[in-house]
Amino acid sequence: MINLLKSILHNIGVVIVGLALAYLGTMIDSLLGAPTLNSTVAAMIGASLLALGFLLRVWATVYFYAHSMRVISLEPQASLITTGPYRFSRNPLYLGGNVFIFFGAALLLGSPTALVATALHLPVMDRFIRREEDLLQRQFGDPWQAYEQRVRRWL
Repeated sequence: MINLLKSILHNIGVVIVGLALAYLGTMIDSLLGAPTLNSTVAAMIGASLLALGFLLRVWATVYFYAHSMRVISLEPQASLITTGPYRFSRNPLYLGGNVFIFFGAALLLGSPTALVATALHLPVMDRFIRREEDLLQRQFGDPWQAYEQRVRRWL
C-alpha cells in the first residue's frame, strides 16, 4: 500500500510537468498566432492519453519501489525488472510520461507547439535510453541480452 501511495504521489508531479509544458505551448501558440486544436475529440483523446500515461507510470513505479529501487537515480540500479509493465516495454516510465502524458496534455490543451515539442524531444529521449541500455548490458550481461531480445524498447 505504501508503494502504491508513493507511486501515485511521484507521478502526479509528472502530470503537472506535462500540463505545464502544454500550457507553455499554448502561450507560445498565442504569441505566434498559431491556431489551437480546440476540438472535443482532441481533448477526449488527450485526457485518455494523460490518464493512460499516469496509470502506466504508477504501475511501473510500484515495481521499482517493490524492488527497493529509486525511480530517479544517477546510480546504476541493483535489479533488472522484467515483470509487470516491463514485460511489454523496456521503458514504461518514459512511454507513460514522455509519450502518453506529454502528448495527452498537448492535445487536452490544444497546443500545436506542445505537440511539435513533444515529437521533437523523443529522438533525444531515445538516445538517452540507448545510453542507459548500454549500462544495463554491462551490469547485467546475459540476462539483459535475453530481456532485450524478448521485449521492445518502447512498445
